[in-house]
Amino acid sequence: MPQVPAETTAAADGKPFAIAEVASFDEPWAMTFLPSGELLVTERGGTLKRLVLDASGTPKVSEISGVPAVDYGGQGGLGDVIAHPDFADNRMVYLSYAEAGEGDTRGAAVARATLTLDKNGGGKLSDLQVIWRQVPKVKGRGHYGHRLAFGPDGYLWISSGERQKFDPAQDMQSNLGKIIRLNADGSVPADNPFVDQAAGAGDAEANDVTAQIWSLGHRNPLGLAFDADGQLWNHEMGPSGGDELNRVERGGNYGYPIVSNGDHYDGRPIPDHDTRPEFIAPVVGWTPVISPAGLVIYDGASFPEWRGDALIGALSGQALVRVEFEGDGAREAERFEMDERIREVEQGPDGDIWLLEDGDDARLLRLTPPA
Repeated sequence: MPQVPAETTAAADGKPFAIAEVASFDEPWAMTFLPSGELLVTERGGTLKRLVLDASGTPKVSEISGVPAVDYGGQGGLGDVIAHPDFADNRMVYLSYAEAGEGDTRGAAVARATLTLDKNGGGKLSDLQVIWRQVPKVKGRGHYGHRLAFGPDGYLWISSGERQKFDPAQDMQSNLGKIIRLNADGSVPADNPFVDQAAGAGDAEANDVTAQIWSLGHRNPLGLAFDADGQLWNHEMGPSGGDELNRVERGGNYGYPIVSNGDHYDGRPIPDHDTRPEFIAPVVGWTPVISPAGLVIYDGASFPEWRGDALIGALSGQALVRVEFEGDGAREAERFEMDERIREVEQGPDGDIWLLEDGDDARLLRLTPPA
């Protein structure tokens, strides 16, 4: 990828990276790199943007047409975007977004489509197919989750928030508050942990929903990433206190809303994880919260000392957080103050780190080793 010109400065405050402002977006939510090095960025209002750097590093931003209609408002709108592992051959991308239901209800959905890029910028999505939906659709516009990841085995993973409804996170006939594992076409793998339980569900929709579930008891999971050993990690926002980084285990129950290391916003206590050892406790927790958003397990060349570490964006924390893994545990190793809410973290094809700020006129930042 071309070098970014411009206002790249080594941070005088001791940060181990230089920061370059590349472009700006309106309420960006997620980004992904294509094999060509081009970048796709979602804007929550319902726009998918394409960013190309020319030979001199000058950015060109254009729009991709064919995005499905989104239910914009609150925390909802256009969400994640990822490319199929075989994108170079099939040109397929996956989008998550909030969609309206009957009455005053809504829920997250995931669609896949073929992406055609124009030579002079822009492009279009075609043959769009919805392959997953949150069940049931509910009132409100919070806690969609809807982060996407492909694992090393080719399965599609989806984080599904509990939509601020609490109890569905423990309901096996709802896919709210769950981590979902699907085949790339949206069908359910035969070896998912609750397939046998699903066979006894009362109706076809509930049967399918139960079979989708990989783990349960999640609140608002806004980060999904695999490490070099193929282990899936997620982070999620706690209530008042208790943000979490979790090792996602097959069939695991992470306890929400029965346990949490935070409490309800109205002051009602929630028992801590250590009171109920049958539930899986977080590997790292944060109180005060950082409001985690975006997650990568770094394996690049630009910052070799960080290989194998998790990099997490912090919204309320206004920081980039680095977590080191130590055997079966982990710890926060460093926190780099960014003075803005960080919505998304991505690793570039050359190993540089890319950040999206949150909100209107939010900057896309590229972090490189200081000169």
